[in-house]
Amino acid sequence: MTAPNDPSPGLASLGPGLSVGPPLGTLESAPAWHSLDDIARAVASCTLCPLYAGAKNPVPGHGNPNADFVCVGEAPGANEDEQGLPFVGQAGQLLTKILAAINLSRDDVFICNVLKHRPPGNRNPSPDEVTACSPYLVRQIELLRPKVILALGTFAAQTLLQTKEPIGKLRGRLHRYHGVPVIVTYHPAALLRNPSWKRPTWEDVQLARTLFDRVVEP
Repeated sequence: MTAPNDPSPGLASLGPGLSVGPPLGTLESAPAWHSLDDIARAVASCTLCPLYAGAKNPVPGHGNPNADFVCVGEAPGANEDEQGLPFVGQAGQLLTKILAAINLSRDDVFICNVLKHRPPGNRNPSPDEVTACSPYLVRQIELLRPKVILALGTFAAQTLLQTKEPIGKLRGRLHRYHGVPVIVTYHPAALLRNPSWKRPTWEDVQLARTLFDRVVEP
C-alpha cells in the first residue's frame, strides 16, 4: 500500500468509542491454555462447530508471540485454509503492504481471525460459529496483552466490540476491548473490491500507528 503524500488526521480527531469488558488482568478465560501453542493445539482438535469437518487446516493465528500490535480479521480463505496461516492470499499481501506503510512487518505483529476454520465458499461467519470460536480469540488477546488492536472488517469489529453498528460508524473512533485500544478499518479484501476505501484505510492505520507510538514505552 503506497502512502498518500498528505498527512492523516491526528488522534484528536478520534471520536468516543465503545468499551467492552473489564481490563485484561481480571479475565479468567480458559486458564488451561497457558500459551499460544496451547490454543493452536486446541483449535486443531476443535469440533465445537461444523466448520472443522470441511476445512483442510486450522488457522489459529501466526506472528510474534510477544507482539504489542495485533491484527484481527474475519475468517480464513482458500489460501489460508491450504497453508494453515492467516492472511496469505491477495488480501494478505495487501495487509503486509499496509503494515509496511506504518513501519511494521509481519514479524512485529500477531495476526489472527475471529474464526479459526474456513467457512465454505468464504461465506460470512454465522453467530453460532462466532460464539464457538470466541474463547480462542479472547484467550489469545489475554495472553498477548497487546497495546493496540487493529480490527479488520465488519465481523472482526462487531465481534470484538459486541455491537451491530456498521463499520462506517465504527471507524474514526477510539474503542477499547478489555482496556486495549481498538482501531477499526476495512478488511484488505474489501479494498481489493473497492479501491476508493484505500484512502480512509490509510488514515485509520496511521491513527493506529500514532496511538501505538503513544502507548508503547521506548
